[in-house]
Amino acid sequence: MKVIFLADVKGKGKKGEIKEVPTGYAQNFLIKKNLAKEATAQAVGELRGQEKAKEKAHAELVAEAEAIKAQLAQETTVVKFSEKVGPDGRTFGSITSKKIAEELEKQFGIKLDKRHIKLDHPLRSVGPIDVPVKIYQEISGVIRLYVHEA
Repeated sequence: MKVIFLADVKGKGKKGEIKEVPTGYAQNFLIKKNLAKEATAQAVGELRGQEKAKEKAHAELVAEAEAIKAQLAQETTVVKFSEKVGPDGRTFGSITSKKIAEELEKQFGIKLDKRHIKLDHPLRSVGPIDVPVKIYQEISGVIRLYVHEA
């Protein structure tokens, strides 16, 4: 009996796969526990439609991420911070990934998740700084910051 797996079943198949399994196993275990459904023409068509929709959504996200990367790469895209600086040349407050994300949206309208901004430690120095950011899956870019004395 051909079935479409609705979940990963160890040793049998992964979610979305269409495989031939013994009829008894399919009816008494897989279908009963909602791990698979019978591979009818309609069910196979639905599966193909879902795969196409996922591919289209993925392509849209990749295109959007590439646009953000291109916008970050422009020379004019420099996030400016004005901070109070002590006598040692370090800022009183630190610049965190949350602050960077907020300023990036406020100054340029680019919305990024603060968890994707790769800061080893909060910034406390003055001057130009490049901060790596993961935009989407393998697509990453660099946010250019400039911290000056207030």
